[in-house]
Amino acid sequence: MNLNDYRSDPDALLAAIQKDEARQQRGKLRIFLGMAAGVGKTYAMLEAARQRRGDGVDVVIGYVETHRRAETEALLTGFEIVSRQKLEYRGATLEEMDTDAVLKRAPQLVLVDELAHTNASGARHAKRWQDVVEILEASIDVYTTINVQHFESRADAVAQITGIRVHETVPDSVLDLADEIELIDLSPEDLRKRLAEGKVYTPERVELAANNFFRIGNLTALREMALRLTAEHVDHQLQDYMQVKHIAGPWKSGERLMVAVGPSPFSEQLIRWTRRMAYNLEAPWLAVYVEQAQPLSEQAQENLTRNMALARSLDGEVVTTSGTTITEALLHLARQRNVTQIVIGKPLHSPLQALIRGGSLVDKLIRDSGDIDIYVVTGDKAERERRQSILPRPFQQNSNWRQYVWALLIVALITAADLVLLGSLPWLSYLAVGLTELLAVLLIAVYIGRGPALLAAAVSALSWNYLFIEPRFTFDIYHVQDIILFLLYFVIAIFTGNLTARLRAQERQSRYHAERTMAMYALAHETATAVSMDDVLRTAVTQIGHVFDARVAILLPTAKNQLQPQAHLASTFELDSKEYSVASWVFDNDKPAGRFTDTLPVATAQYLPLRTPSRTVGVIGIYNEKGERPSFDEAALLETFVSQIALVIEREMLDEAAAQAAMLRESERLFTTLLNSISHELRTPIATIKGAASSLLSAATNEPARAALTSDIQSAADRLNRLVENLLDMSRLESGRLRIKREWCDISDIIAVSVKSVDNCGESHPIQIHTPPDLPLVQVDFGLLEQVLVNLLDNACNYTPAGTQLIIESRVRTKQLEIVISDNGPGIPEDLLERVFDKFYRLPGTATGGTGLGLSISRGLIEAHGGTLTAENSAEGGARFVILLPLNGAPPPVQEVNYE
Repeated sequence: MNLNDYRSDPDALLAAIQKDEARQQRGKLRIFLGMAAGVGKTYAMLEAARQRRGDGVDVVIGYVETHRRAETEALLTGFEIVSRQKLEYRGATLEEMDTDAVLKRAPQLVLVDELAHTNASGARHAKRWQDVVEILEASIDVYTTINVQHFESRADAVAQITGIRVHETVPDSVLDLADEIELIDLSPEDLRKRLAEGKVYTPERVELAANNFFRIGNLTALREMALRLTAEHVDHQLQDYMQVKHIAGPWKSGERLMVAVGPSPFSEQLIRWTRRMAYNLEAPWLAVYVEQAQPLSEQAQENLTRNMALARSLDGEVVTTSGTTITEALLHLARQRNVTQIVIGKPLHSPLQALIRGGSLVDKLIRDSGDIDIYVVTGDKAERERRQSILPRPFQQNSNWRQYVWALLIVALITAADLVLLGSLPWLSYLAVGLTELLAVLLIAVYIGRGPALLAAAVSALSWNYLFIEPRFTFDIYHVQDIILFLLYFVIAIFTGNLTARLRAQERQSRYHAERTMAMYALAHETATAVSMDDVLRTAVTQIGHVFDARVAILLPTAKNQLQPQAHLASTFELDSKEYSVASWVFDNDKPAGRFTDTLPVATAQYLPLRTPSRTVGVIGIYNEKGERPSFDEAALLETFVSQIALVIEREMLDEAAAQAAMLRESERLFTTLLNSISHELRTPIATIKGAASSLLSAATNEPARAALTSDIQSAADRLNRLVENLLDMSRLESGRLRIKREWCDISDIIAVSVKSVDNCGESHPIQIHTPPDLPLVQVDFGLLEQVLVNLLDNACNYTPAGTQLIIESRVRTKQLEIVISDNGPGIPEDLLERVFDKFYRLPGTATGGTGLGLSISRGLIEAHGGTLTAENSAEGGARFVILLPLNGAPPPVQEVNYE
């Protein structure tokens, strides 16, 4: 791949990279192409497969149709044939290729005949080419057969040549997957000879086929089409090879095509024509629909959905836009997307019709397109001969007959009221009557529709002339000004009614867009403010259920990248085993499936992959109880919703992964710190014990020395014991397994025991105790509070110079007992007063020794009692550690024991 060829088009570079990656991962596809049935495609495929099997390749037959031809059946000998799937359909048993069995067998090469075949109802996929694509994605090579007329982009040309519309078609994207195309060529005369010999069809069908599809002219045209298709594919392969080898030559043109699509059946031909042109130019292309103010009928919606689905199947990008006019919207999007060529259908109306419609769309595009080329494509004869309405598009409405009746009734009521008023009010002029009639037309346009407004304008103009303009009760008009008034009334009534109805339709369209925008905003806002994955999924289910009036299920992957067996708790419907298998297929293949799709359409719900640019983060199921296929607008909005939800889910997953990574980094840091601290702390007392024990074993050691050595061993053992206790306490604190055994204790006793436990400290640091005699009993764990005081005293001894005084004070505050341990050492820097309670933290510049756990454990133990432990600096110098413990009531009275 030459990157210089893509410098001006990053999108094309990304598409090329993705295409290369996909091609490397999937299996290889070899297509045996023919111009018609009977040329020997299946025979050639089997011969090629026998050669591969002779080379040691593992080859199986997934599906081959021999049509009872003896020479073809003879080639099947020796091949392993995968058992077929049997499906019941309308009382008959049909056989289809068993895709699951092929995937389970996992051969190197599988043979699949008749690529364009339509599977029976109940199969996983609607079309066999979809089965082939799934097999290719499992890294299995495929040999397959097809006739040229079955490619989607060639269907229109085949229909023009043969007069027969081919319904079983394969999208051209499958052609792009082909690594090799082998043309099985046969002259038309030889093919007709085979047909006459009964080698193509049964005898009763030979004469009918020879006089219709198998005419010499048809076969010659199909042969040319097959040759051209093969040549185009070879040309693309040659260009790819030249690029890989950096051979100078013509490269990608940098063109970008856009085709204007609507609900017309003619749009199918435009889409296929654009696809063929884009393939020849190796250019990306867009299919664009411009939304109109007037709503589409159900049939038009269905046509539009089908046309857009065709564009997607042919690898086109589908875009919906809107604008004041179609011309403005198309040109704006074309310039925004750097489109170089616009494809549009040839006008089907006469110049008079174009004039009434306000001008031809083609003429407007050509006039305003600037540097963009315009391609005008003609439709087939049947489409061109279809009768067109002479009315401009705004007047072509879908109003029902009741609306027209209401319009006539309103005009009749207004006219009757004017007659009554004109008879009772002699000063009332026919001019005032005309204004009331015009008002009625405007109201009809606003509240009923354009068509009824047009009818009301015509009827009211005639009734105004007949009943109110002199001479009355005739259609004759004698005065010139009355003629002008009548004509102006008619024109004004038509155009004001049309304008009013258009504004009304635009208002409805704007309201629809606003509702859609608000729905998107609500989803984005709610998911953005969600603080957890559960909140995100709950919001997604609620929003989709509300907007689409459906029940929703969301399934996320497990740590092993498999779909969870149960839908998330926020889901509004449960999946049985069959529905879950559909969802699993969607997750594994990253493609939609289920209801309203071509894959597993018998499912109850429609399942869509929650896809992001990097991966699939889950599956969402949509169950519409009404069972109605979503319109094009609804499908587009749902696709946007799903994309937004997928991105938010990925964001939450990334946040969770980042939190876990941070936790792992912190764990690594703490582990390293702990290892360093413990290694030093263990080495010192162990060395002491080892040295003392060695001296004790010496016979020369006298009794005083033995006593000193024994004391050293005792001190080292105590130090090891405190280290182990600190580690165990920290573990219990962090795991939440620490149990507080509360009992009523005298704080003076706890302080005395704690001071006794640090005798060594007392030898180097005088300790003063200030405890009032009237202190109340406090409900604490005696041993844990003793450990806290020992840690604080030991910490003060280690970090203050020898000879400095330690003071322990206790007093009662409001419902709290305060214990303060202070020293007159160097104190603690103000910005480190809180950090000293962090695990493994030691003040900079301090002597080695200690794990840095004592203060952290002490604070944890005090907080477990419901109290607080803080550090501060004394005004006189030194540090103060303040313990506040809650005083919860009074101890129960002591019960006297009677020994009598």
